[in-house]
Amino acid sequence: MFHYTVETNQSIEEAMAALEEKLKEEKFGVLWHFDIRETLQNKGFEFDQPYHVMEVCNPKEAQRVLSENQMVGYFLPCKIVVYEDGGKTKIGMPRPTALIEMVSDSSIKEFAQDIEDRLIACIDQVTQ
Repeated sequence: MFHYTVETNQSIEEAMAALEEKLKEEKFGVLWHFDIRETLQNKGFEFDQPYHVMEVCNPKEAQRVLSENQMVGYFLPCKIVVYEDGGKTKIGMPRPTALIEMVSDSSIKEFAQDIEDRLIACIDQVTQ
């Protein structure tokens, strides 16, 4: 599967705050938080579902992978979404290992796996 998605009993706000703390522990910062519902409503479009996109980055790792293959920049920063579906809060992300397959560079597969494992660990810690 191209994504990793889990459910939590936390509210969206609680999940996002906890996720941001866990990401900091892994040296990932939230560069941007995009509230899709608010943005669409401000533009005059009806969208009642809470849906948030967090763009996250570890600068050291970004520099390292971009030095190996600049095409990886097409996937940066990493995205984590937090949204409501069927009354449940979900947290998900596209898997870096799935995205990296598109650049056909076997030298950075281990890097993608490491980033994926670290991001999944952060998500899993929030949902426990």
